[in-house]
Amino acid sequence: MSRRCELTGKGPMTGNNVSHANNKTRRRWLPNLNEVTLQSESLGRGIKLRISAAALRSVDHRGGIDAFLAKARDEELSPNALKVKKEIAKVQVTA
Repeated sequence: MSRRCELTGKGPMTGNNVSHANNKTRRRWLPNLNEVTLQSESLGRGIKLRISAAALRSVDHRGGIDAFLAKARDEELSPNALKVKKEIAKVQVTA
């Protein structure tokens, strides 16, 4: 399982640990990923995703997973999230 947010595409960053003696060693910063179940109002069910804490706040700010996915770019979304986005769009067109 990759360490990448399914909604924002945020992944690990790399850089250096720098000691007091200015020695440099490589290190990684991993995103704060959480396994969450978000409730979709359009689909009437929960959607299980592995997203970052920042993405979870963005989902809440935009008013739920339906509104977030409607505005999200397809390139940033995981295949799973893209499938859910298309399902939601299909339900909203028929309703």
